Amino acid sequence: MPVISTFLMFDGKAEEAMRAYVALFPGSAVTRISRYGAHEGTKPGAVRHATFTLAGREFQCIDTPVPHAFTFTPAASIHVAFADAAELDRVYEALASGGQVMMPLDAYPFSRRYAWLNDRFGVSWQLALA
Repeated sequence: MPVISTFLMFDGKAEEAMRAYVALFPGSAVTRISRYGAHEGTKPGAVRHATFTLAGREFQCIDTPVPHAFTFTPAASIHVAFADAAELDRVYEALASGGQVMMPLDAYPFSRRYAWLNDRFGVSWQLALA
């Protein structure tokens, strides 16, 4: 059976983003990191490939050594359903800091407490009270 996970490509901020996300969610961890060495086309120590879990879900990330004319888009986002409003508020504040809020944390016809934002790394998140 194939293994399916979310793959995030960063331009030099993979480890910072991964560690920030892992710190936000209980039961999360960095599970593997491989790094670029000297003379491998990017900054030595940058993330060649890493895997991490957020609340039991696997993610992968890299620091790309190749310049691209694109980055993240809100058309694909990470959706998190919270059982606890205080937990949602805590994560929202952390992810919104330095980011761009597209739909502020509020009540909407489809959710009594919801927000959509891009964090400071450019990753899009939808946060909702279950």
